[in-house]
Amino acid sequence: MRNFLKIAIGLAALTGAALQAGASTAGDLELTITAPAGAGGGWDSAARSLQEVMMATGEARSVQVVNVPGAGGTVGLAQFVGSAQGSSDQLLVAGITLVGASISNASPVDLTQVTPIARLTGDPLVIVVPKDSPIKSIEELLAAVKKDVATTIWVGGSAGGADHILAALVTKAAGADPSKINYVAYSGGGEALAAMLGGQATAGVSGYGEWEGQIKSGDLRALAISYPEPIDGIEAKPLKVQGLDIELVNWRGIFAGPNVEGKDLEALKAAVDNTVKSQQWKDLIKARGWSDYYAPADEFKGFIASETDRVRTILTSIGLAK
Repeated sequence: MRNFLKIAIGLAALTGAALQAGASTAGDLELTITAPAGAGGGWDSAARSLQEVMMATGEARSVQVVNVPGAGGTVGLAQFVGSAQGSSDQLLVAGITLVGASISNASPVDLTQVTPIARLTGDPLVIVVPKDSPIKSIEELLAAVKKDVATTIWVGGSAGGADHILAALVTKAAGADPSKINYVAYSGGGEALAAMLGGQATAGVSGYGEWEGQIKSGDLRALAISYPEPIDGIEAKPLKVQGLDIELVNWRGIFAGPNVEGKDLEALKAAVDNTVKSQQWKDLIKARGWSDYYAPADEFKGFIASETDRVRTILTSIGLAK
């Protein structure tokens, strides 16, 4: 994996100069947003939501979304690091899952190598079981995990990401060895959902907004959310309220390439900041069940550094990193 990613960076760098553009102002921007995952997942939804609102508010003249799945987002990140070097017209959507994947895959690239623009949303993770499951509560899921961790099949996003981390933390809380968790990783939320609806898993983890429709229709049974306190409109209670000392925010943010500076950087920051402060954005995230977790570039930069350290500590403690 490490050699593959190094090759990806090198190939992308060869075309990087051709993709760079001159200084732009908000409203004149013609952007490409990379979602480093397949269609149907949280990053794809976030990228397309930005596309929709930036175009509607006039913060960008045109916005295209490109999906580059693989290795928890590190393949897309590697390509972005090479091609977006100093570029004023490229952005990347990423979040805690890519932090974890970079660490667990021992990737040569991580989010400290790109330029933070803004933290956007903080989606609560939800733990669900299929509607026909005999498991009715988080206590019953813990009992099943403790009885036989190997036959308790979890599905969710990429290995080492937020979904995997939460499943491992719950496994540890059940008294089982989290390094033995039977976790099936998918690059897109649609694939994990299909596995859940098809009865191919004991439990699943995803952003609440991604599976809200299936939860409300009764096709999935929500057992708990990972937020520290209850959320209006979500019936499932936090793990902390249910006696487990576990909380995890599935945040998502937007980044520019390495070495984007000066007027180019200021134009990108202004366009994104104006977008997420607009009424259209507020209405959209409310409709999708996302929580506003906005932080501007300077604050977001410090957050990335501390979050990388925190996730590394968690992954090491549950056997997903060295």
